[in-house]
Amino acid sequence: MACISTRPSPGSPLPATGHPSAAELQAEVARLQHENRKLQRINTALIERVESGVTRGNDPYAAFQHSVVLAEQVRERTDALNQAMAELKAGNHLLSEARLRAETAHQHLIDAIESISDAFVLFDQNQRIVLCNSRFKAFWANSRVRIIAGMRLAEVKQLMTASGVFTEEPRGPADEHLLYRLQNGRWLQVSERPTCEGGRVFLFTDITEVKLSETLRREQAVAQKSQLIRLITDHVPALIAYLNADLVYEFTNKVYEEWYCWPRGVMLGQSLREAHSESHYQRLEAYVARALAGESVTFEFAENNINGQERYMLRSYVPNRLANGEVVGIFVLIRDITERRKSAEALHQAYQNLEQRVRERTAELTSLNDQLLREIDERSRAESRLREAKREAEQANLSKTKFLAAVSHDLLQPLNAARLFTSALLERREPHQSVQLVRNVSNSLEDVENLLGTLVDISKLDAGVIKADIAPFALSELMDNLAAEYAQVARSEGLELHFVGCSALVHSDIQLLARILRNLLSNAIRYTRSGRVVLGCRRQRRGLWIEVWDSGIGIAEERLDEMFQEFKRGDVQRPDQDRGLGLGLAIVEKIAGILGHRIRVRSWLGKGSVFAVEVPLSATAPKAPPSLAISEPMLERLRGARVWVLDNDAAICAGMRTLLEGWGCRVVTALSEEDLARQVDNYHAEADLLIADYHLDNDCNGVDAVARISARRAVPIPALMITANYSNELKQQIRERGHTLMHKPVRPMKLKAAMSHLLANSPVQPL
Repeated sequence: MACISTRPSPGSPLPATGHPSAAELQAEVARLQHENRKLQRINTALIERVESGVTRGNDPYAAFQHSVVLAEQVRERTDALNQAMAELKAGNHLLSEARLRAETAHQHLIDAIESISDAFVLFDQNQRIVLCNSRFKAFWANSRVRIIAGMRLAEVKQLMTASGVFTEEPRGPADEHLLYRLQNGRWLQVSERPTCEGGRVFLFTDITEVKLSETLRREQAVAQKSQLIRLITDHVPALIAYLNADLVYEFTNKVYEEWYCWPRGVMLGQSLREAHSESHYQRLEAYVARALAGESVTFEFAENNINGQERYMLRSYVPNRLANGEVVGIFVLIRDITERRKSAEALHQAYQNLEQRVRERTAELTSLNDQLLREIDERSRAESRLREAKREAEQANLSKTKFLAAVSHDLLQPLNAARLFTSALLERREPHQSVQLVRNVSNSLEDVENLLGTLVDISKLDAGVIKADIAPFALSELMDNLAAEYAQVARSEGLELHFVGCSALVHSDIQLLARILRNLLSNAIRYTRSGRVVLGCRRQRRGLWIEVWDSGIGIAEERLDEMFQEFKRGDVQRPDQDRGLGLGLAIVEKIAGILGHRIRVRSWLGKGSVFAVEVPLSATAPKAPPSLAISEPMLERLRGARVWVLDNDAAICAGMRTLLEGWGCRVVTALSEEDLARQVDNYHAEADLLIADYHLDNDCNGVDAVARISARRAVPIPALMITANYSNELKQQIRERGHTLMHKPVRPMKLKAAMSHLLANSPVQPL
């Protein structure tokens, strides 16, 4: 069928390029409609002609039309075939490109695993080798084993163990990766990962340098710890050494070498017999033999120093035992006790001289009194001289006691620092020898602390510094703690402590009453060779007697009154026992006088003694404060805690930093407020706790310093105040400020409990 074009005829006028008017548009539309009707008539006539010509089968035009149709169909089929061939060719081209890309990607994979520094093995879902790089094959270069594709994982693992090329290292439960050591000494870490198709990938990473670095760091850490121990022991005023089982020196501190005039380190490796004279060795031989037999030996030993002066040395030999009990060495601790002996002798002589002076003064007063009866004028002048002498004596005694009370802080500062250092070292994982050595140093410092503490107590009692803080409380709060504490002390001396509990409410100062009972219990254990000590109460009318019974040596009746005098001591029970200063019962009597409590003593020579203190009963008592027992959740609070330490003593700061960082705290130490401000962004840095000493430089104190620091922060910082001042005024002042108070020397366990308690109740600090 012919196609009819609907385009305008060549003679049709074209529209003007400008905008036509409405009449022109209507004329143009009419003309187009006319031409369209004419074309429709022509088209209808042509269609009728074509249709009428089809009915004649032999018409040449029909044959021609049929051939045209066939030709059109052939052309359409040919075009379709050509299109299919073109698509096939394009598909082949894409397939070739895909194959080329796959081969290129495979080559890239091979190049990639060859380029990595680790040995690489790929297993399929059937646990067979698919691919491995040359570094993995190189492990087997010097063996008869050949690694090929298709080998199973189990077979490879068996060959690794059987060939001797790989040696698996044991690993702990926290280790994530396997470790192997090669024949050439190299170390490999094996990482295993699954693939998405169910296969496995193994990477063998050479970590030899890491292992060597770790070994070097461990050796350096051990060396640093050893150096730290040597640094500490070099500053301890005692001779410290260690001998092995062959009596060869393996450790000596600086004081030890200087005492025996040896250059630094030269004594190490020499035997005891070689390092000293034969006579010196023979005097020590019996004690050394006892120590090697497993006995701890302490004895006094007189020897001359470098200047030829005779000094009294207190030697302690402590055996170093293995877990099986074998003695592999001896710890040696030597302390110069010459001054202590001289002080004791001087104190005794001073007491004798004082008695003589009292007798002489009494005779003089009697003579003056007789003379005053005879001469009125001379009596007046004599009385004036006596008053002046008495005033000077009282002033001198008061100055002495006030001086001792004032310097107690400075005396306890270095001891407190040493206590912090040794406690920090004891909590670290040190070799057994070092731990025992530090523990011996700690015990020696504790002895010095106790002696100084006793002297300080006497001076404070004489100076009137200590005041009673009377309040009602449940006696069980005090008695239960004392019983638990001294039961352990009694067991260590081979004794039994029997405790009879009491639920009474009493009216006293719990701290001062505890001081009395501690001295009584310590004396009972000290002077009891065997048997038991009993702590209990006995009610009598409106009062209550707290009694301490022992089965010790007893006291002769004529000596009962003098036992409460200063520097009066009983006979010791064991040769290695510390006799103390003889001030315990004097302190008991003075504190009882402050509290207004009566002291009663009865004794039977050779059978035992009983000391008792009377305490008034109370009708009511406040609720007991919560216990600060250490628990794991409380210890967790210390880890990561941000703690500021303010103390004008550099040694205290260093010791506190070492101790607190050992507990996991983040510590900032400062010697003054200005020093602290520079380190903590003018007090605006984040902090959880402030530990401050009460006595600071330039007439400053810790209470005012804490107030100034908290005033410059959005939220006040919790504070722990440390001091050697035991006055009730200071206690009340710190209590009103809401701070926590601890007295020197600070016990690390009490410090840890107090810090944990404060951190548990502290508010969240703003960022």
